[in-house]
Amino acid sequence: MKYAFQALMACVFILGGCASTNEHVLDMGDETQLQKRSYQSRVFETSDKERVLRAVISTLQDLGFVIDRADLVLGSVSGTKLEGNQIKITVSVRPKGNDRMTVRANAQFNVKPIEDPKQYQNFFTSLEQSLFLSANAGE
Repeated sequence: MKYAFQALMACVFILGGCASTNEHVLDMGDETQLQKRSYQSRVFETSDKERVLRAVISTLQDLGFVIDRADLVLGSVSGTKLEGNQIKITVSVRPKGNDRMTVRANAQFNVKPIEDPKQYQNFFTSLEQSLFLSANAGE
């Protein structure tokens, strides 16, 4: 009986620890997910998913990233940049209706999410230029 009680108490402490961990994982902090999504995403007026993914790859390479993985079917590209610290980025491309693509970027500095909207604006400005150049080059 004593061992059963100890086992029960151990389970309670373990599960209690999991609950508090899950609460922190699901915390939205000061910013809501909607606010983050607004500066991490852009919609582009094109239905050509492959062209957008190629532009994402070119843009990331121009910014000094090494492409770790690119998947046309999933619509995602992941890259890493090492400059004394590690910056990782994952970009997803999804259709929005019949004639637009939503591009969403998510970046980390070491293990901490990058939450500065300016960094995402810089990426999207470069991506817009890349898409413009590829459209005018007839790609």
